[in-house]
Amino acid sequence: QVQLVESGGGLVQAGDSLRLSCAASGRSFSIETMGWFRQAPGKEREFVAAITWSAANTYYALAVKGRFTISTDNAKNTVSLQMNSLAPEDTAVYYCAASLSVLSSGSCYFKNNYHYWGQGTQVTVSS
Repeated sequence: QVQLVESGGGLVQAGDSLRLSCAASGRSFSIETMGWFRQAPGKEREFVAAITWSAANTYYALAVKGRFTISTDNAKNTVSLQMNSLAPEDTAVYYCAASLSVLSSGSCYFKNNYHYWGQGTQVTVSS
């Protein structure tokens, strides 16, 4: 089993930055890909970004590309999401996810390819 715990959410104004972190524990050595998803009220959970643990290949949703950066600290088993130039449409609950597979640009978007999920952290961006 793998446990994921997110932190770093909060209330910010449009244009501000925020950094989310996700700490993995348990059988974290089995993780191959880490991802971030988000879910706004009344909407489906959507892909935000992903990173492969060993090769550090990164993938981003078009809506966040150029504003968000995903990174890992392998020694600490953490993955972070640096979010810049936040906008009200970025408001959502952000979830960390872990996959036991090495995901590609085509497969990282699908929730079913992730095996473990965190509890989520709220990000609210006011205009």
